[in-house]
Amino acid sequence: MSQLRPLPSDALHARPCPDGSVTITDIASGPDGQSWRWQLALIGIDANDLVFPTHDDVRRQFVPLDAAVDIRFHDGRTQPMNRFDVAHFDHGNAPRTCQPASPTRTFNLMLRDDAQGELIARPLNGAMVLLAPLGWRWFVLLLSGQAQVIVDHLSHPLEANDMLWIDPIPGHPVRIEGGGEILLARLPAD
Repeated sequence: MSQLRPLPSDALHARPCPDGSVTITDIASGPDGQSWRWQLALIGIDANDLVFPTHDDVRRQFVPLDAAVDIRFHDGRTQPMNRFDVAHFDHGNAPRTCQPASPTRTFNLMLRDDAQGELIARPLNGAMVLLAPLGWRWFVLLLSGQAQVIVDHLSHPLEANDMLWIDPIPGHPVRIEGGGEILLARLPAD
């Protein structure tokens, strides 16, 4: 049977980086917290540069949620990113810093080994359908607005900043109806 599992925001705790420039909210990792193959985190950046930590064994998907950012690389390149643009980084294309146009939240999906996953950030206007083949699940963060998640005979309302795990029966479509802005992560079902 499909499952809809809300993630209470009061169960998550933001922690400041030692230099105080960002706050990090670890959302989830799998298959467990110590030997994770995928990890989701929400990062709050003030107007200062965020220095990206270096990871030789991690691929990162990164999306700014509230404001545009400039990503600077070790070789001097700059990559401008608008809200909801998704960037993909690995050890061969590792960013050095992120300069936001104004304070913003960013969302990170980090992947190790051969783990796969995908971030999607976009406006929600009406209905969208998600598919989940065998072995996949969805994480939903409603950034603004209101929505209803419908799968099989289950339904769950979402308000701004609500988070939800969707574990659908493979091949059963998931409908999200509403208006606002949404972030989705497609992840392996551990």
